[in-house]
Amino acid sequence: MIGRRRSKEQTELALTDRADLLGSAVDVGGHQLDPTASEQARGVVQRVQERWALKGGRTVVALAGATGSGKSSLFNALVGEDVSVISPRRPTTAEAGAAVWGDEPAGELLDWLGIHNRHQVTTTADNVGLDGLVLVDLPDFDSRELRHRVEADRILERADVFVWVADPQKYADARLHDDYLRPLRHHDTVMLVVLNQVDRLRSEEDVERVREDLRRLVRDDGAGDHDVWGTSARTGQGVEELRARLRLGEVVAARNAAEARLVADVRTSAEDVGGGVAEQTPSFTEETDARLHRALRDASGVPVVLDAVERDYRRQARARTGWPFTRWVSSLRPDPLKRLRLGDDTAGPTGIAPSDVRAVLGRSSLPSPTPAARANVQLATRQVGEDAGAGLPVRWADAVVEAAGPQQDTLADALDQAVVGTPLRSRNPAWWSVVGALQLVAALVAVVGLGWLVLLAVLGFLQMPVDPLAFSWGPVPIPLALLLGGVLVGWLLALLARLAAGVGARRRRAQVEERLDEAIDEVAFQHVRRPVMAVLDRHEKTRQLLERAAA
Repeated sequence: MIGRRRSKEQTELALTDRADLLGSAVDVGGHQLDPTASEQARGVVQRVQERWALKGGRTVVALAGATGSGKSSLFNALVGEDVSVISPRRPTTAEAGAAVWGDEPAGELLDWLGIHNRHQVTTTADNVGLDGLVLVDLPDFDSRELRHRVEADRILERADVFVWVADPQKYADARLHDDYLRPLRHHDTVMLVVLNQVDRLRSEEDVERVREDLRRLVRDDGAGDHDVWGTSARTGQGVEELRARLRLGEVVAARNAAEARLVADVRTSAEDVGGGVAEQTPSFTEETDARLHRALRDASGVPVVLDAVERDYRRQARARTGWPFTRWVSSLRPDPLKRLRLGDDTAGPTGIAPSDVRAVLGRSSLPSPTPAARANVQLATRQVGEDAGAGLPVRWADAVVEAAGPQQDTLADALDQAVVGTPLRSRNPAWWSVVGALQLVAALVAVVGLGWLVLLAVLGFLQMPVDPLAFSWGPVPIPLALLLGGVLVGWLLALLARLAAGVGARRRRAQVEERLDEAIDEVAFQHVRRPVMAVLDRHEKTRQLLERAAA
């Protein structure tokens, strides 16, 4: 008993785990799943919870059939009493009725089934061994009355075992096979197929032929390969065999029909919902990612900023290493980064720094993206969505495309803030100071030489005795050598500094470009890739949950 109880607890955990997985999959998948399948899945989860909360080990067996199949007569024959009333004009069951075997209370279960016509079967020699069975006679599922069909379908959703009763005239009816048997692809362990009224056939060969044909149709429906039980409620043929099947088979003896039915429901529902997800979840491609980066880079004005960074480096280098007497020309040229409200935050003559302007306007002065750049961004983001959603069902693919296409204003502001927040300047190179100091020395030497020459000229003009050869190095006067040497050295230093500034400007451009690329990548991740990845992650999680629920 202990071992059997532990096994029962383990099977309950497995069933409830399946139901939890199915419910979680529907919640995670959300609007990207088929609404009808999702609603049916929620109904299955609710039925599992309600059925498993009912105490006791009773098994509900529902007799289902079309009008005129002799279902109610078979019900009475199995019970051994005329419990179900049969209409003499048109044989049809208006309301479900239940026959109950055994002393275990069944009121809570029958209340959940919504069955009010109840009959307690007295145990006799014919029906001994059926304790725990609740046999239900359903209204005809093809009844002309809508309420009859609704009640039949409602109880069929909650029954543990199906006994499909067909007759020789209507056993191939499309409603039986298309609407009921075909969806039961995982319910073969909780199904019985009965061919009733076999007494209407002329010979045993005809009975066997119809039974085999019905068996073939059920197999083609995907509902399993079942033995078809031939019965006749009028003559009693096959009734005892069917009763013995209910008594000795897994239907009542093992008391696990409810679990098997619910597991089959969960598996079927998981597969139905799973039709709305792909077998595999796609991922990003490097080519698409690179295309998105290039589009966002152009739209954010990075080429303009890089040109400004390079010009700014050259301008600063000339201001620090150029000929001291011509440096003032560089100061007349506008700061290319300040014109874009980028770079440092040094306040101008008005006391307003670029950061103050950015705080008020919320943007830099970078030119707005051109229509071509905006179109390129839209095309790139859409391409990301289409590539990432390739192979997904339509609902998921649309969700991926929508996630990949953020608001253009939001994306533009994020790109602008990414550029604004990127450091565009670095510490000045040491050689600027060295060259600047040498330029000052050269300029001072030239000034001394020039002043000396002017003094000699003034003295000569005043006809004061001055010996020019006294201040010379060989044939070259020292003042002239100082002047020409200072100018020549300054010019050479300026030329070399200009060449070095070109190399440094390109290096500074490369450094800033790397920083800006990282900032653009972060924007692309936050506004495009991460939303897309969130949808893909939901798809993968939904797929895995459904796969485990249907396993």
